[in-house]
Amino acid sequence: MDSKSNKIRNLKIDTPHGSLKTPFFMPIATRGVVKGLTPNDLEKLKATLVLGNTYHLWLKPGLKVIKKFNGLHKFMRWEKPILTDSGGFQVFSLSKFRKITDKGVSFSEPESGKKHFLTPEKSIDIQLTLGSDIIMVLDECPPWPCSKSEVSAAVERTTRWAKRCKDYFVEKTGKIPKSEKPLLFGIVQGGVHKDLREKSARELTSIGFDGYAVGGVAVGEPREYLKKVLRYTLPFLPENKPRYLMGLGRPEEIIDSVKAGIDMFDCVIPTREGRHGRLFIREKTFGKISQSSKINSKKVYSRINIENEKYSLDKSKIDSQCDCYLCQNYSRAYLRHLFKIGDTLAMRLASEHNLRFYLEMMEKLRTK
Repeated sequence: MDSKSNKIRNLKIDTPHGSLKTPFFMPIATRGVVKGLTPNDLEKLKATLVLGNTYHLWLKPGLKVIKKFNGLHKFMRWEKPILTDSGGFQVFSLSKFRKITDKGVSFSEPESGKKHFLTPEKSIDIQLTLGSDIIMVLDECPPWPCSKSEVSAAVERTTRWAKRCKDYFVEKTGKIPKSEKPLLFGIVQGGVHKDLREKSARELTSIGFDGYAVGGVAVGEPREYLKKVLRYTLPFLPENKPRYLMGLGRPEEIIDSVKAGIDMFDCVIPTREGRHGRLFIREKTFGKISQSSKINSKKVYSRINIENEKYSLDKSKIDSQCDCYLCQNYSRAYLRHLFKIGDTLAMRLASEHNLRFYLEMMEKLRTK
């Protein structure tokens, strides 16, 4: 990723629940809710879509409930697009409770011990039941660190599973009108190895998908590898198809990745940081982030920990450049007070603020 380059892309992605303009950021609605926020809150923050978690929604509330409501949109009262992951990350994160074979993944719920079996076909079925607008194929995400041979085996399995997902998806959606049909994305794996990233990207593009994700970049590897992974991967992805960087990241990582040619992002950082009293603040150069590659992406913002004693008498706004509800109505001292007394309004306001920061950042990047 060349810091002097600026390859911001403006694509239009049509989905059954509306069109999307890139680049964009997806708030995380893991279990059908962005923690502490309503769909109306998200509308006011100008969110254009959310990300749901296939694995968690499959277990709770379960497909019986989702079917009763004719899909996740109506269940959670969100009328805009939804992207769902495939369950692949849980294959990675539940390593102590699962066994992977070419057929699929068998695992036990950590709490109840109940056993499940997830196949590429089952993952597609779940996501179709959820009514997802963008569906992800089931992939194998190798952990960090692991040997190159293990990463290579994961790439090969990811390709085989991607082909099964595509074949099954085509079979199940063949009679659905184009305007109502969800999109299907492949996921490029390959760890930090140039040849394996190229291999994975070439194999997936030969299968053919509506978009392509770069996976396996938020699994514990040093952050500096991100630039290399994008440099290894992006040249082998179609220019006219969306590119999705999964699970990252910090504002500077998103800005730099957009300028390298990435279109879509999701991350828990804004809401998780907000719930812990850490807030993102715009600096003077924030409004210029898309205009020049010379602007240091790390310096367009700062962070504060609102629970710090120095804010106890601070009458100023959280961020004078922000138009969110918190910044228009409350002082730093009041928000600190809410955190100190443990009131849940504190987490809600801080989460809203941080999401507004991320979503406005994407607005600025869409405006070249």
